Amino acid sequence: MARVQIEVIKKWYSEVLKMEIENWNGTVIKPELGNETIFSFFTENDSYFPTEQQVMLNFQVHNLDETIKHLEQIGVPLAKKKESSEFGKFIWIEDPEGRLVELWEK
Repeated sequence: MARVQIEVIKKWYSEVLKMEIENWNGTVIKPELGNETIFSFFTENDSYFPTEQQVMLNFQVHNLDETIKHLEQIGVPLAKKKESSEFGKFIWIEDPEGRLVELWEK
C-alpha cells in the first residue's frame, strides 16, 4: 500500500465521508441517536474482509442510494457493489491509501 500525503488523506475523508480531520490528524465521532459507527478486528482466516487489512472502518449512513450518487458525482468508485442482507445494505469504497471503508444503511 503506497503512503499518501496526510493532506490528501484529510481532503479525501472530508469530501467523501464529510469527516473533518483536525490538525492533530484525527476526528472525534459523536454518533447521533440510533446511528452506529463500528470498528472491527478480523482474524487471519476470516473471509469477510481482506486478510491484509485486519481492521474495518464501518460508517452507518441514512440513505445508501443517496450516498452512492454522491460518490459517483465526486468520482469515487465502489470497491464492492451494493449488497443487501438481514443486517442492511452495504458498499465498500477505498481511501487514497487503499484502505477499505464499509458504508452501511440499516
